[in-house]
Amino acid sequence: MQYIDVSAQYPPGTNVDESKVPPYVLPDPLLMSNGKKVKDTNEWSTIQRPYIYHLFEENVYGRYPTQPVTIHFKIRESSNNALNGIATRKQVRIYLHPTDTTVFTDVLIYLPNSIKTPAPIFLSLNFNGNQAVNKDPAILPSQNETQISKPLDSTRGTDPYWQIEGAITHGYGVATAYYGDFEPDNKDGWKTGIRTTLKDVLKIEPEEWSALGAWAWGMSRIMDYLQQDAMVDSKRVVLMGHSRLGKASLWAGASDARFAIVISNESGEGGAALSKRWFGETVKQINDQFPHWFVAAYKKYNDHTDSLPVDQHMLLALIAPRPLYIASAADDLWSDPKGEFLSAVNAGKVYALFRKKGLGTDTMPPVNHPVGNTIRYHIRSGKHAVTLYDWQQYLSFADMQWK
Repeated sequence: MQYIDVSAQYPPGTNVDESKVPPYVLPDPLLMSNGKKVKDTNEWSTIQRPYIYHLFEENVYGRYPTQPVTIHFKIRESSNNALNGIATRKQVRIYLHPTDTTVFTDVLIYLPNSIKTPAPIFLSLNFNGNQAVNKDPAILPSQNETQISKPLDSTRGTDPYWQIEGAITHGYGVATAYYGDFEPDNKDGWKTGIRTTLKDVLKIEPEEWSALGAWAWGMSRIMDYLQQDAMVDSKRVVLMGHSRLGKASLWAGASDARFAIVISNESGEGGAALSKRWFGETVKQINDQFPHWFVAAYKKYNDHTDSLPVDQHMLLALIAPRPLYIASAADDLWSDPKGEFLSAVNAGKVYALFRKKGLGTDTMPPVNHPVGNTIRYHIRSGKHAVTLYDWQQYLSFADMQWK
């Protein structure tokens, strides 16, 4: 698929004027269903967090499969002299079905040769196939990528959002897989994706979850592999996603506590941005254009976000107390930068329960001036993208936690 800058395309019903945002009321993530406030981390972890998580399952993303699944894998290719000698490359096929070998994802991994101990690693799905993330001629093409009919060399390294060499020289590995390995990104994708091919294995019907859920679940299966790779420090896996994959990364981070850090890059509506705030893309617009991303129940809030029992600050709160980075772009009004910032602000009260510092401010920061501690935020200049600036902030944020 091609990236589309939607920041300048405003269909009817879109508000990009801050002065026209009507009042809205956010649910308090610490207010329990019995009317009492959460008083400590135990009440949060055992009562309120499961309650909020279920609300997201029921109303937004659908069930996250919990049925144990045994993956198996094979190393398709490896080299300890990749990227001009600075990295070890591994290309791993993870079989997701116990018997059907046609159900798999291909994972591309680069690890820094400068580190002799297990390396921390960034995990992020990609939009255009593994061969698009770097010009490395040894990368095997993603077999499920719909554009692979193009000459292979014309697609190599064409995805502009990857800074693999920069991560490697900074001491971090990178792992990626094509998101279409789990479900093609269209309204009929469920028919050939894992919501159908793994229906009997996972004991869940396709309509009980969503494409975002499938992509999120797929990241957890890659994590299963990373945990047994002796070259990877599986306690230091950074989960990163951009745009729709930022939405999926937040849901995966909320659903799987093994991810040590979670990063949302311009995930917008249904991701980090507040849904009840009328600015940029709306619940109705996203459901109309991408009906497969969320469960059917989400559509009943198209014109009634005031009755939605959750909002996205509560999704961010589900990641507490793990480090969380939310990022916006100044020209990406469609993703509602201020709504993403306010979501991070309002998640801070849950982090405070764990004695973790949030953003430290409720005032939107200037462009290119990151703020925060365990929760961190920046709005950078430019459009809907992942830039070198973004990568630099994310690598520094991981350093803040571990070095």
